[in-house]
Amino acid sequence: MTRTAKILHLAALTAAATLYIISTSAAYAQSRANCGPRDAVVQRLAEGYGETRQSVGIGSNNAMVEVFASDDTGSWTILVTMPSGVSCLVASGQSFEQVAEALPAKGSDA
Repeated sequence: MTRTAKILHLAALTAAATLYIISTSAAYAQSRANCGPRDAVVQRLAEGYGETRQSVGIGSNNAMVEVFASDDTGSWTILVTMPSGVSCLVASGQSFEQVAEALPAKGSDA
């Protein structure tokens, strides 16, 4: 392999590595932008979207999973709070409806 070819290969590898680092850093920064102290996140959901807590449960690793929604606008948000107190928005959307469906009868194929 000639010296010029080696330099071109090195330049290509450097460019690829740089693009990879930039793309993964941007994804990490985006995911961190959806997290913060629970009190601040809940206040933002209330003031910005009129959402209140509709349900709560404990998930894996003792994470608290909450659904917030607005009866007025139909917006909803799923919030996961880790034991450390850091809360992250994991999903959101529109057309929230509260339902209370009965379990199907035993032996039913439903």
